[in-house]
Amino acid sequence: MDDFNSETDSDYTSYWRDWFISSRGNEYFCEIDEDYLTDRFNLTGLNTEVQYYQYALDLVTDVFDLDCDDEMRETIEKSARHLYGLVHARYIVTTRGLAKMLDKYKKAEFGKCPRVMCKSHPLLPMGQADNPNLKAVKLYCARCEDIYNPKSSRHSVIDGAYFGTSFHNIIFQVYPALIPTKSSERYVPRIYGFKVHAPATLIRWQSSEKDDMRKRLRKLEIDSGFKDDEEDIEAEDSEEEEEEEVDMDVLENGGIEGGELKV
Repeated sequence: MDDFNSETDSDYTSYWRDWFISSRGNEYFCEIDEDYLTDRFNLTGLNTEVQYYQYALDLVTDVFDLDCDDEMRETIEKSARHLYGLVHARYIVTTRGLAKMLDKYKKAEFGKCPRVMCKSHPLLPMGQADNPNLKAVKLYCARCEDIYNPKSSRHSVIDGAYFGTSFHNIIFQVYPALIPTKSSERYVPRIYGFKVHAPATLIRWQSSEKDDMRKRLRKLEIDSGFKDDEEDIEAEDSEEEEEEEVDMDVLENGGIEGGELKV
């Protein structure tokens, strides 16, 4: 009978967390151990970041017994989810948390890289900011070392602070055997089977960027240092003068009547 009561109490204690983890859209989260949640040291500073902190903590740990209306309950529920997310960011960089996230990573529960050359390599959730309400969660591929948006709209609204900016790097420091070989394959553009001349493409891009920069510098009246800059200025001035002459001829010899140009 004592064993039965103990098992029932344990199930009840983890009820809210079980509900949260099993809810649609929360697949990226792992379950935080109860002893981690009840250790106040692990929650240092969160009382100033979460509204109704104590009620939210009681709800997460399933000791909430406040008799309140639905609106208040919903507010506390929202705070509980936010609190869980903030604690989650701290928990997943612990030994136990890393092990749980590693298991999800191996099962590709966070998704697979959409880049063809990565051959469906599993992804890891990551944040671009450690402070909440700044950036949504992204997915990191260790093979191409790039980040991607989640496919599901349910996941794309998760706060990136719930995973932090360091977790996806720490896990490979703790488990170096997981570091994949980098993808050296690159897409090669071709026209009718022939490779597009890469240097020519690069030169065109560089020329375009140089011209844009020189125009910006001229507008700011800054000497660009290019030798042929004066020639370009003279050419542009002559073009402007020609355009002005054409405009003057139109005004003197013709005009616009009834919406038509008369010359």
